[in-house]
Amino acid sequence: MGRGRWRRVASQVGRSVAVWAVSTVTMLVLAGILPDFQLQSPDGDSATTIAVTAALGAGAFGVLSAVVWPLLVRLLLLVPALVLGLLVFFLNGSLLLLALRLNPSGRPEAAPETAVIVAAVMSAVASATGAALAVRDDDAYRSRLHRLALRRGRTLPPCSTTPGTAVVQLDGVGHDVLRDAVDQGLMPTVARWLGTGPDRAASPDRAASPGRAASPGRATAPPTHRLTPWRTDWSSQTGASQLGILHGTNHDVPAFRWYEKDTGEVMVCNRPTSAVELQRRAVTRTGQGGLLADDGASRGNLFSGGAGESALVLSVSARRGPGTRSRAGYFAYFSDPANAVRTALSFIAETGREIGQSLRARLRKQRPRVSRGGLYPLIRAFATVVERDVVVAAVVGDLLAGRSVVYADLVAYDEVAHHSGPHSRDAAKVLRRLDRALALIEKVAEHAPRPYRIVVLSDHGQSPGETFRARYGLTLGDLVRAGCGLPVPRRARRTRSGAEARAAVRAALRRPVEEGAEHHRPARRPEPVVLASGNLGLVSFPDVPHRMSEEEIAARHPALLPTLANHPGIGFLLVRSEEHGGVVLGARGARIPLADLDADPGPLAVFGPGAADAVRRTHSFPHTADIMVNSSHDPADGEVLAFEEQIGSHGGLGGAQSRPFLLSPLLCSPPVPEDTELVGAEEIHRVLRRWLTEAATPPRVPAQAAPETEAETPPAARTPGAEAPGGETPAAGAPQAATPATGTSETDAETEERAA
Repeated sequence: MGRGRWRRVASQVGRSVAVWAVSTVTMLVLAGILPDFQLQSPDGDSATTIAVTAALGAGAFGVLSAVVWPLLVRLLLLVPALVLGLLVFFLNGSLLLLALRLNPSGRPEAAPETAVIVAAVMSAVASATGAALAVRDDDAYRSRLHRLALRRGRTLPPCSTTPGTAVVQLDGVGHDVLRDAVDQGLMPTVARWLGTGPDRAASPDRAASPGRAASPGRATAPPTHRLTPWRTDWSSQTGASQLGILHGTNHDVPAFRWYEKDTGEVMVCNRPTSAVELQRRAVTRTGQGGLLADDGASRGNLFSGGAGESALVLSVSARRGPGTRSRAGYFAYFSDPANAVRTALSFIAETGREIGQSLRARLRKQRPRVSRGGLYPLIRAFATVVERDVVVAAVVGDLLAGRSVVYADLVAYDEVAHHSGPHSRDAAKVLRRLDRALALIEKVAEHAPRPYRIVVLSDHGQSPGETFRARYGLTLGDLVRAGCGLPVPRRARRTRSGAEARAAVRAALRRPVEEGAEHHRPARRPEPVVLASGNLGLVSFPDVPHRMSEEEIAARHPALLPTLANHPGIGFLLVRSEEHGGVVLGARGARIPLADLDADPGPLAVFGPGAADAVRRTHSFPHTADIMVNSSHDPADGEVLAFEEQIGSHGGLGGAQSRPFLLSPLLCSPPVPEDTELVGAEEIHRVLRRWLTEAATPPRVPAQAAPETEAETPPAARTPGAEAPGGETPAAGAPQAATPATGTSETDAETEERAA
């Protein structure tokens, strides 16, 4: 054991010296290239003196980065998170200038703007060198992973040996999109879990090449997971789905945004104050803290799920005070200067990539297309780079800390698909990066102090289609005003998009997520309030304190309901009826009471099975709008018409938006019995709770049989679930199927070290 310890110490010292040497060479090269960066005196120095100066400068910079940087980032947590990311370059440059001043030779000089460039390049090169040297050393890889956890500053008692659960939400990825990505080779990690990808242990190249599936002759891994589609409620959006999944109920969440007549306010799921109120209502209704209340962690979500550890959680960001740690995830990630520089560079690259892709789409006159200018390139870069990196780093720390359950949301695909389309090349590239994030989480789970079961799910899908405004030249609000006999603007105004990433950016900047003063608290006047949630529209009359009936609306605005129901872009309406309780209205005078929808679905027929149940459930909510409007839907191509500026939308009924997925380990019990459909976010909550109970309950050990009769033990006497796939019984505390053997391959270690 002593010899092995000395070998590890020697290896670490050797890697540190190698990184120091490479940093020294990098500094020498940069001094020769950049005119404002000098390592020698004006009179000239020998090559040896210049090399020593560079070595001292590189060493001082490395020591300052390791010691001063974490303290500096902790102090800068008072600065908005997005601003902190942009300050990375200047902070690194300041450390380099300080390192040069500490050089005993006194010769190095650098202009401030040049120091920023030199520091960024040196940090990136040092990080890449350390990763390359650690490729062949599993101990070094484990040490780095453990350091990521230790930097969180927590001292935790030994964790349980029962399996933990890590739930990763791929926001907006529909079941069919995931299946197509697996078939096209975009997600080799998911393919391997499903038994259609190459075996990581048997395949020499460890994974299928990007853009193609595994070849038929290549050895495939046995499946470790099952893929199950599930159906959302009418409100197919993150607020309703995640509230139901994390807190067990999404009662009275009719849409992404809606008007509440009793308070006179507009509720918006991605507004921090609304998220706090929705979470409070859910806890009151269920009487439970949430899915993550028992030693759980919530990362990047709208709601906390009752977790004791929360980072980048919207409902927590609304709170202020010393006990609030909603932004602790930023420190855990940016405390590593190499991570900070890498993310900052990736942020700039992603911003440029979006500008180029948007310009190419405009030059090719692609249709459908929405505006992608303004701040959108920065918002996309934040969602696809900053939030992804910070959330994954937080999950890494949670796994290495041995938390019982972790729930994390990655919003990258949802944000890109809204503006580029759910089946676009841009969205496909995001799916490939998300698969690499899953591979990293899987690899980290192998080094965790307890086995983990990795569950991947989505909260909704996305349906393609052009916007209502682009097709008809007017917004839903314009159409409502016309039906009410009110003046309509000559030029249709764009409807604000409510993508989750915008809320994350504003929360990071500590700016409230508002819909505008006129929408936050509309005046109680006869004019209707029209709100959009994807292809779902809501019309409310603020001056009427109760939910208006069909008869009242017809008496007040005789042309409104016929105008909406007969418009080609409208699929159906839901209104309250004094005669039938509730009715669905459609084109050509269709009027179906809710009680008769099973026998005669009328306009709901094209929306598939379950549409009638979803509409009836929403009708029972206290804050359902006076008129609920769902856009038309073409079942042939799955297209809908979004009332927001999105060519990939969700929020209502129609197409893939209502069909997300649940990817679960085979060691977990089946989500639902065979030939039974999984319906609703609340049912997903119950399934996850059952799996947490199964994981926390140690398997029963059958009575020890006598040695001479042990071989005769009947199969029925074996403990259910104690037999691993392939007939092998796992040892107590051994990693489960979701966490393969802990050996780290050379290629895998390099990939995940870069991602970490």
